[in-house]
Amino acid sequence: MSPLQQHIADTIITSMKAREIERVKVMRNVQAVIKQIEVDRRIELDDADVLDVLQKQLKQRQESLAIFTENDRDDLAAKEQFEINIINEFMPKQMDDSEIAALVNTEIAAQGATSMRDMGAVMGSLKKKTAGRADPALISKLVKEALQG
Repeated sequence: MSPLQQHIADTIITSMKAREIERVKVMRNVQAVIKQIEVDRRIELDDADVLDVLQKQLKQRQESLAIFTENDRDDLAAKEQFEINIINEFMPKQMDDSEIAALVNTEIAAQGATSMRDMGAVMGSLKKKTAGRADPALISKLVKEALQG
């Protein structure tokens, strides 16, 4: 079990003792997704893989939050925001836009990338370097801009 998975399990136990039922539900849901991936792939996830899972869970909830907010479903939007806040507790500190842009430019220069054909290699390397600390959509957008411009 990776250290991040252990931290999630410990948080569930602590939350159960504190009788934080809604928090336990969210964390058990996340833990179930992680376990399901491990069973399906027959591997044990490391921290980077767990961060990917958490990032996907966040993205799903953020999309739902936007839909619920747009449709004036404040009750469901509040639930999604609550879940986002809990999952964010396990995410590393996010990089700001200038840090991401600098990292993108450095990686493009280091790889000698000049066209969109190089985007996959640049994105693969940046995904490992940012490991949950930056939004992949933002990284992709910055890489595209840099390689096209």
